Amino acid sequence: MAISNKVLNEQLREGYLNAIVAYLEKEDEVLRVKSNEIAIPVIDTEDNEKWIVITVKVPTGADKGREPYNGYDEAEDYAHKLKEKEIKAQKRKAEKEKKIAHDKKMREEKENK
Repeated sequence: MAISNKVLNEQLREGYLNAIVAYLEKEDEVLRVKSNEIAIPVIDTEDNEKWIVITVKVPTGADKGREPYNGYDEAEDYAHKLKEKEIKAQKRKAEKEKKIAHDKKMREEKENK
């Protein structure tokens, strides 16, 4: 009898989650908080207590699994979004510098009158 895709995904997720927990437990306390999630207590650079949460999932893909998930495509899309974000930030910075220069010029002209 064939194993369902859901069971296969659960087995895969559980195997990787257990491997991650085993690795992290060598150095840190690791708490299982959900079937696919672990939490690690940490201290930031200012000695504040924080938590790192790691979620492990096996994506089924878009459109309820009819279109398979493709990590390569997702990585390309993410890189493209980061590039667009950087371009927008550069444009905003240039516009801000232009406005600052314009405002400075207007103040100087106002002072000279």
